[in-house]
Amino acid sequence: MHNPRHSLVALIGRVGGVLWLVLVPGIAFAATTKGEASAETSFFVALAILIAGGRVAGEIFQRLGQPAVMGQLLAGLILGPTVFGALWPDLQHQLFGSGTPQMTMVNAVAQLGILMLLLLTGMETDLPLVRKVGRAALAVSLAGIILPFASGVALGELLPPDMLPDPQRRFVAALFLGTALSISSVKIVAMVVREMNFMRRNLGQIIVATAVIDDTIGWVIIAVTFSLADQGSVDAGAILKHVAGAAIFLAASFTIGRQIIFALIRWTNDTFISDTPVISIILALMLGMALMTDFIGLHTVLGAFVCGILVGESPILTRQIEEQLRGVISGLFMPVFFAVAGLSADLRTLTNPRYLALTGIFIAIATFGKGIGAFVGGRIGGLSGRECLALAFGMNARGSTEVIVATIGLSLGMLSHELFTVIVTMAILTTLIMPPTLRWALARVPIGADEQKRLEREAFEERGFVANLERILIAVDSSANGQFASRLVGLLAGPRAISTTVLQLGERSSRADSRNHTNNVDKSEAAVQAAAAESTENSDDDVDNVQITKRKSVLEPKAAVSKEAARGYDLLFIGLDQPVAESGTLRARIARAASGFDGALAILIARGEHLTRPLDASLNIIVPVDRSEISSRAAEVALGIGRGANAPVTALHVIQPIAGARSMTGLLRSRLNEETALKTVSRIAEHFDLQIKTVVSAAPGLPQAIARLVAEQKMPSLVVLGVRRSTGQTLDFGDTAHHLIAETNTSVLLVAS
Repeated sequence: MHNPRHSLVALIGRVGGVLWLVLVPGIAFAATTKGEASAETSFFVALAILIAGGRVAGEIFQRLGQPAVMGQLLAGLILGPTVFGALWPDLQHQLFGSGTPQMTMVNAVAQLGILMLLLLTGMETDLPLVRKVGRAALAVSLAGIILPFASGVALGELLPPDMLPDPQRRFVAALFLGTALSISSVKIVAMVVREMNFMRRNLGQIIVATAVIDDTIGWVIIAVTFSLADQGSVDAGAILKHVAGAAIFLAASFTIGRQIIFALIRWTNDTFISDTPVISIILALMLGMALMTDFIGLHTVLGAFVCGILVGESPILTRQIEEQLRGVISGLFMPVFFAVAGLSADLRTLTNPRYLALTGIFIAIATFGKGIGAFVGGRIGGLSGRECLALAFGMNARGSTEVIVATIGLSLGMLSHELFTVIVTMAILTTLIMPPTLRWALARVPIGADEQKRLEREAFEERGFVANLERILIAVDSSANGQFASRLVGLLAGPRAISTTVLQLGERSSRADSRNHTNNVDKSEAAVQAAAAESTENSDDDVDNVQITKRKSVLEPKAAVSKEAARGYDLLFIGLDQPVAESGTLRARIARAASGFDGALAILIARGEHLTRPLDASLNIIVPVDRSEISSRAAEVALGIGRGANAPVTALHVIQPIAGARSMTGLLRSRLNEETALKTVSRIAEHFDLQIKTVVSAAPGLPQAIARLVAEQKMPSLVVLGVRRSTGQTLDFGDTAHHLIAETNTSVLLVAS
């Protein structure tokens, strides 16, 4: 039988072995060089030990169900004066002594790490979530901040002068203490809530949103406190000046600054051809906004945090770019920063009864002040007692946030090393208590019917096709087919504000034709924008305007599409003139355009009224369905367009006549397929909040069934057909698609995914 205790012992043994293998070379290096090695070599040795030690200790803590940052902080404590310094003081000073050249360089990495951590925290901030549950979260956050903050400031005012590095600036030190005791760590709160599968639960959203508001308020307070510390004096006018400066900075950042950052990220992504240019511009923007807050007298952390929020909202930020940036921060800057923070703390301070008692007071204020405030705020926000108890436990996580606050206070001379150690100890203990208590409380919060329905919808969207589209590329020309394609893309993109690029394809031509080419891409952009606006009006969702980029190319279709597709898209929508040849197959120009894109395709063949009136013809959507995945994805596209246009959608399932001895078996199988297909498309329609009509037709084939249905409905129809893309040189979607295109006169949208 598997023994968890033995597994834990084995894990600690293996990790200890790895840690020892890392430390031994470092210790041997320090012992043999005796301080004679170059600063660069000593820097690399110290950095390697901190990274490896922090990573290994973080791995242990994470496998024990605790935040990895606590392990990284503990690694620094072990390597600092508490353990390593007590055993080998000379060796510890040679490797990690303050004031040595290598630690000066390590501290520079750690200072950059603060900004990088705040950038990542901002990127992980879910503003739509805060807006959604803002009222309850704001009540909990404010109530949970006021009590511990006021208690912390009062405690700072009562501390004996010998506990403060500069008694003349007591009030500023008290502000640091109040901030450290009052705000929560959004990263650690989110980690536990996500681990408990509560991230999308109503209560989980309120807990995370409250932590986000806590963090935001905390960094504003820190920015103002820093300016007061830097100024050297405190008065009402100075406080008002810095608060006003923070407010103006935030207002400018979330209005014009938001658009500037979006535009710069988009321009970089679409213009540069070198590797990872978006990461470079994000880091440059972070440093620029950090310097901006420093210039107006606020701390750089506020600029980095706000930059992270805006970068996280950018429609061009792909998952791959975000993961690459997170990898650099998590792999390098996080272990170094928290390990360095641990190096600065000396737990031997707690052998002094005064500081040990002060640590107990800090923990009591942090835990009970935050818990009582959060509980009261939850009741004000209309939450139940069990939900308020979970909030009280959840807001007790400090961890990374408090360590950053304490590090800033120490670097400014507002906190002594003893007070820094007390705050770090409080942060460690409250953070270690939080995960098990929050897990216990969350497991006892029941789920309501409305919440269950919403969770099912969001679970569908996580694995859905349309819900996960981030960017759409539409390759069109000046034809009516291109105009109709532009309209359909706008209807699909509008409700979800999917970023769209209009690529106008053309031939090398005269200057006059070039002007016409420009006019045509403007018309296509206008068609997308108009349809997106129409779809937003038909949707109840509060969404932003669709970000539309327009481009024109005189390259041949494959080269034009391939060049643009390198910028990163999820779906290629093709709308070119006369897409079908006389033989009933797709023309070579369509095939060449499609061959330049490896992802999902949507190819439009407009007919009838959709050609004569592409921008305002009525829409009657028919989507053939069966049990396949490609059918479900086509149904999502059909329902997405139907929702945007407020147009009727009919799901058609075709049953072919069955004859012979096995007709009964075939009939049963056919009925099973029918029930499964119609149930699937009905569930998809529910998630789109759209009524759908289902039709079962017995016909020799799909073209005959569609022709019969179109005749009955007496409306110009658009058939959205899911197809499988061929792997050969030619563009072939199978016999069903070929016969549908060749044998019917209705508009067809082929969705190949």
